[in-house]
Formats: sequence, structure tokens, C-alpha cells
Amino acid sequence: MLHLCIVGLGNPGDKYSKTRHNAGYDFLDIIAEQFHVDFKYLKKIDADYVEIDFKDQKIALIKPREFINKSGKTLQLVRKYKVKNTKDILVVHDDMDLEPGDVKLKLSGGHAGHNGLRDILKVIGNDFVRLRFGIGHPPNKDQTDSWVIKKPNPQEKKEMANAFEKAINNIDKIMLKDWMIIMNDLHSNEH
Repeated sequence: MLHLCIVGLGNPGDKYSKTRHNAGYDFLDIIAEQFHVDFKYLKKIDADYVEIDFKDQKIALIKPREFINKSGKTLQLVRKYKVKNTKDILVVHDDMDLEPGDVKLKLSGGHAGHNGLRDILKVIGNDFVRLRFGIGHPPNKDQTDSWVIKKPNPQEKKEMANAFEKAINNIDKIMLKDWMIIMNDLHSNEH
């Protein structure tokens, strides 16, 4: 069994590449690049998958191939085949309640209107860790669906890159599941 599964949420396909909703995919791509590993499709969990050896621990990076609103399917399979405990799952996702540039770690909780999380909660419960990247709110609540599948503007993109960097600076602690230390670091570095 794995020490940790890091699951990045996003929508598959070029059409959605680098959109706000794909913050989870984007962050996993950064980790994979840093560790010089490449994703391969793993049919058993219907996801792009790669394992990293880190300090005698096996860590998996997982990008579900389903659309974000159906993320629960992959998480159910991850739970079945890859980890004993949902506490060993870190879900990386976009969050409209945080501004671009903000990144927070949360140990459990509800879905806060995020349809990907809503689907996951239905399937595996809420006892997993989340890494939340801020994407801000659309100017109008009616625009939520189109907002999340658009690319961020240049300023937001810069802010999001800063948030990815803050999180990557904690990658060793993430791999070791030092959640409280990460929370202290990320939450005390408000910009």
C-alpha cells in the first residue's frame, strides 16, 4: 500500500488545459516535473498515474480521466486498490472561496459547492486532506460554470503561479504528511 496518494482534480482534454478548474492537474504536473517522472494511463483506476519513491515511501500522483464532477469514481478505486485509509489521500483542487494566490490545506470538511468534492464525499466520505488553490469568484454568481472552465487572466495566472510555488516549497512536508507544519507555513504566509 502507498504512503500517500495525491489526486489532482481537473477536466481531461486540451479544451480545459490551464483553466481555473484544472488547478489540481496543473499542480500535479509541477510535482511530476520536479521529480522527473511521467504520467501513464492506469486502467485499473481510470486515471493518469505515476509513483514516486521519497525517503523510503511510495507516493502516487493521480489525475482522474473523468470530468471533475465525476471524480468520485477514481477516488473509490484509489481507496480500493492503493491506500488503506482515506487520511492517506490528498485531493488538490481549485477553490472559489479563496483569492488567486491563496493556498490552504484542510484536513476534512464539506464540499463548499465544489461539484468534484461533492461527488468524492458521496463515495469515500470527508476524511481526506485537501490542498485548495484560490481562483476567486466570478463577478456574477450566474457565471460560476463558465468562470471555472476559463483560463485565468494574466494577473490571476501570476498569483496562481505564486500559490503553486508556495505549495511546492512544502513538497517534502507534503510527501511526509506533515500537515500541521504545512498549515502553519501556508496560512501564516498570507499575502
